[in-house]
Amino acid sequence: MINIILCGGSGTRLWPLSRTMLPKQFVRLFDGYSLFQDTVIRNQSVCRHSFVISNTEQYFLAVDQLSQISSLPSRFLLEPEGRNTAPAIALACLALDEDDLVFVTTSDHLVKDQNAYENAVIKAKSLAEQGNLVTFGIQPTYPETGFGYIEASGNDVLSFKEKPSVKLARSYLEAGNYYWNSGMFCFKAGVFLAELQQHSPEIYEASLRAMRSAKEGCASQDDKVIKIDLDAMQSIPEDSIDYAVMEKSDMVKVVPCDMGWSDLGSFDALYDEVKDDSNENAVLPRIDKSPVPICIDSKNNLLVTRDRQLALVDVEDLLVVDTSDAILISKKGSSQKVKQVVSMIKKQSPELAEIHRLAHRPWGTYEVLIDSEQYKVKRIVVKPGSKLSLQKHFHRNEHWIVVSGTATVTVDSNVFLVRANESTYIQMGQVHRLENQGKIDLVMIEVQVGEYTGEDDIVRIEDIYGR
Repeated sequence: MINIILCGGSGTRLWPLSRTMLPKQFVRLFDGYSLFQDTVIRNQSVCRHSFVISNTEQYFLAVDQLSQISSLPSRFLLEPEGRNTAPAIALACLALDEDDLVFVTTSDHLVKDQNAYENAVIKAKSLAEQGNLVTFGIQPTYPETGFGYIEASGNDVLSFKEKPSVKLARSYLEAGNYYWNSGMFCFKAGVFLAELQQHSPEIYEASLRAMRSAKEGCASQDDKVIKIDLDAMQSIPEDSIDYAVMEKSDMVKVVPCDMGWSDLGSFDALYDEVKDDSNENAVLPRIDKSPVPICIDSKNNLLVTRDRQLALVDVEDLLVVDTSDAILISKKGSSQKVKQVVSMIKKQSPELAEIHRLAHRPWGTYEVLIDSEQYKVKRIVVKPGSKLSLQKHFHRNEHWIVVSGTATVTVDSNVFLVRANESTYIQMGQVHRLENQGKIDLVMIEVQVGEYTGEDDIVRIEDIYGR
């Protein structure tokens, strides 16, 4: 069985912890692992390899995080623009044999009961081998209004329900045969494509055309990557697998299950996973060993902090999320409104919605230390054997100071080494590149000076990562 992992979420509901360039599934939330890594590890016992659907930026994050765990072979399909789950799954299935059995999962859900999970997958696999489209229904534990529901009789699906009101959700809970729609599926690739062709032919035909024009290969993965053309992707109608197929097909089955599942779709949901049985505060454990929060007569709060000391006095039922460049404070129960905050942030300070001060790139990381008018200071780390694109800038000069390692620097036609405690200067308009040919990380400080220092002042002339 092949695990199709949908990696396209932007993670706006967990801002500022999650950003467009580092969405929820790649944030290290529990035990030093990301939800994406947990997904890969969790499914290795039931699948022979994974097929990751993502955009280009998330592709490099995924490759980097896969290299940090012991994982089965992976393929990638890169979407230049998201068109919802039906096209993403269709494109993946078109790249497989029609008899291939696939297990479709998101990359950002939490599952705490591995045994129950595996038992549910085994049941789903058996139903899928019989030619069914199988979905997973989660036993509800409270009247959630943010999920769709599945009405079932055993494994038979009676109906799909939209996100209900509180009153309706309570009635579903009391009825006992309504389940949360988990967004996980199991079926043969050919069965899904046949049902898609029947019920949503425009999506099927446009996806087929997009696959015919797709390019195989990427600089770092060769034949393991399929890249979809932008125009072809934009021609595919946007729709979810539920609307396009599952709610229309008469071949759908459901596996009811209770596996300790959460979509972690809000900070309230995160609080529920981090809290213990006491009324004390829930502190999200972070791998960077951030200072222990000081709490005086404060309880039932979720505290997420990085490297600043956090202190609370006489407060209850708050969600406090502190990152290096933004702080979110919300009442518990109101964290769904974070999406409204993100909408305002995109108008006011777009970069705060897009990227952290610590940004991940295919060649390493950079961290913005100071961002002021007419200058910016960064700490840049380039991994061994990696190099930045050959590029130039129209609005800034750059000063590079090497802290450790050795930099191979290209400026116009000149190539030279810059060692620890040495520096060089890149003039506005000069074509340049930074490379680490050594065996240890290259760490350097970059000082940008100019009238504009935004990340979009980069003209890439050559890039091994295909950006």
